[in-house]
Amino acid sequence: MPEISLPFGFYQIAEADPDRRAVIDTDGTVTTFGELLARANQVSHGLRARGLGKGDVVAGVLPNGLDAVVMLMATGQVELYYVPVNWHLTAAEIDYIVADCDARVVVGDRPYPAENTIEDTAEPATGRSAEPATGPVATATGPAAGQPVTVPEATAGQPVAAVGADARRFATVSELAEGQPVTAPEGRSSGAVMWYTSGTTGFPKGVQRPLSGREPEAAIPLATWFLGEICDLRPGEEIHLVTSPMYHSAPCAHTLFALHLGHTLVITPRFEPVSILELIEKHRVTNAMMVPTMFHRMLRLPPEVRERYDVSSLRQVIHTGAACPVAVKKGIMDWWGPVLYEYYGSTESAIAFSIKPHDWLEHPGTVGRPVPGFEARILDADGEELPPGEPGMIYVKSGQGGFQYRKDPEKTASSMRGEWYAPGDIGFMDKDGFLFLCDRRTDLIISGGVNIYPAEIEAALLEHPSVADVAVIGVPDEEWGHNVVALIQPVPGSRPSPDELLEHLGPRIARFKHPKVVEFRDELPRTPTGKLSRSRVREEYLRPGLR
Repeated sequence: MPEISLPFGFYQIAEADPDRRAVIDTDGTVTTFGELLARANQVSHGLRARGLGKGDVVAGVLPNGLDAVVMLMATGQVELYYVPVNWHLTAAEIDYIVADCDARVVVGDRPYPAENTIEDTAEPATGRSAEPATGPVATATGPAAGQPVTVPEATAGQPVAAVGADARRFATVSELAEGQPVTAPEGRSSGAVMWYTSGTTGFPKGVQRPLSGREPEAAIPLATWFLGEICDLRPGEEIHLVTSPMYHSAPCAHTLFALHLGHTLVITPRFEPVSILELIEKHRVTNAMMVPTMFHRMLRLPPEVRERYDVSSLRQVIHTGAACPVAVKKGIMDWWGPVLYEYYGSTESAIAFSIKPHDWLEHPGTVGRPVPGFEARILDADGEELPPGEPGMIYVKSGQGGFQYRKDPEKTASSMRGEWYAPGDIGFMDKDGFLFLCDRRTDLIISGGVNIYPAEIEAALLEHPSVADVAVIGVPDEEWGHNVVALIQPVPGSRPSPDELLEHLGPRIARFKHPKVVEFRDELPRTPTGKLSRSRVREEYLRPGLR
């Protein structure tokens, strides 16, 4: 790793260059590095004033915006774990996470909507997200809309998300900061973000890494050097566009490290193709992180709309989260130039493989080779290593330290084979060490004893101009084991026939992979980050009375 001169990292940049723009919020408000540091310091003091110490947990139920950034920087310097919570979840789903992580403080910006509240019962419910209450559940019809509910202080050392009649502790960022000094807290030490992930099945679990015990600045040079190696991101006055919810690991991590690199954040409340193009042009955005679905939606814009915006400032657009169809990625690079950087990993493994634009153009379809510090293997069901070109389970190993699922040592152990972690995907490596993904293990379709990968069929169908979205699932069949079913969301105003779509697949994929059933849907379910939710598609398709 090359030696990096100071000042380096968010906290030191804020001291040395306090007037540099740090955040351009969703409403256009500008916050400087100095102002952001002052606010983060106040919140750090506010959390300590509430009795939080090393290893305690703070949950944040916050939409994209300045408050979400403040919580990352505040907890990151006072050795706390910060759990960003998906605020789109129901109250019961949020409650599960808040209780499971033992959050001492829950930070939100609004009370629960009335329709998301749960009744106070004898059952061991786990509470509510942004408006915890004791006794009868308060709803939006109780306190004035937007006003926080006053709750009793939690007993020292007790989780604030305790169930039943136990007290809870809720705060806004403003309440934590109020009356606190803007100076740095004493004894600064690195915190960590603990993201919750459900993987493929079951309840979500927190991915917890040990606290380093070192000051926040200590780990920044290595981490930012690593991003530079795989994504060509460098320190400087660049502009990073936040396009995805910051409660997910990759957008959150890129938000953090954009600040550590001295970049200005431009935050969007949600992804809308035209709005994104407007922001890129207006702010001369230089780098962003997206997922493949966003590219697909961008390419559906009419040519005259695309040509209206100047995107020449873009230098790095990093994508992850799902395999990107080759035609989609080529289409974006034909439009934006060779600026797409891809990496593959998981919340647990972090970034394990990466590929730069020109290398991908020479090896289309790959997600890259192992990044510095990682090793990879492709194993069969018996744990035997497979030769190049043969699909199997992907395993990775890193010398950068491990993780554990909070409160679940059995799940931690089951995800490992010795020192090797399985992200849950099937893939193969070619003779040059480039990884190609086939699909999630749980999405694999076995029909007539043959492995069929839905992602491959979906990518081919998405090349049809009338297909806006598609989900391919396996449906149980007595004779074949599973039949391939394609559920199509057509482009508005267009309705291709099943025969037309099957004809389109003819030259693209083998006939045995063709769907036996093609049906149409007005809309397909997706996660808040835009990834297709095949589990929900499968569940809805198989539910009696819905077909």
